[in-house]
Amino acid sequence: MSDNKITRREAIKDISVGVGVIATLPVLGGTGWGRALDQDHAAHLAQRAARTKTYALRFFTAEENRSLIEMCEQIIPADDHSPGARAARVNEYIDTIVNVSPDQTKEAWRAGLKAIHKKSQDMFGKPFADATSEQQVQLLKEISRNERNPQTEEEQFFRRIKNATIDGYYTSEIGIHQELKYKGNSFLKEFPGCTHPEHQ
Repeated sequence: MSDNKITRREAIKDISVGVGVIATLPVLGGTGWGRALDQDHAAHLAQRAARTKTYALRFFTAEENRSLIEMCEQIIPADDHSPGARAARVNEYIDTIVNVSPDQTKEAWRAGLKAIHKKSQDMFGKPFADATSEQQVQLLKEISRNERNPQTEEEQFFRRIKNATIDGYYTSEIGIHQELKYKGNSFLKEFPGCTHPEHQ
């Protein structure tokens, strides 16, 4: 994490934005999960906007989900431009995806959340979800310092949840329409091509 939170610009730079960004998420699992994931991902995108506020967790426990919500919101917080990961219900997206992932992936998520819980208890004497915003940021900054070459369980988990948060946010209605201002396909009367002189 650069500074306290990643910026929207950093998030966009990290991924290829759009509904197809699911291909950028190898950290969610290894091999063998693609087919089920594609089907469930498509169904989730179609249903997410229409769902009521109640959501039945498929994989995570209620306590794990509380931590997930707080971490996702610290990674992509609400700002003056658009709502954050909490409003986009990124935790539900992650729960849906992890639920159809291989056992190894499920174990990695559970172990990562457990490691974050322990670290938060060690640092602040309370679960991550009950820590103050400043404490949450402090913990996330610490486990993100070695993001390019993660070694510990917590560092590996940060990469996993950061990528999943970005993917979940930028495939949500809030991420696509309110943040990116995507208006859908539009007809071009002409296509001028590249305007760089060397390509003329």
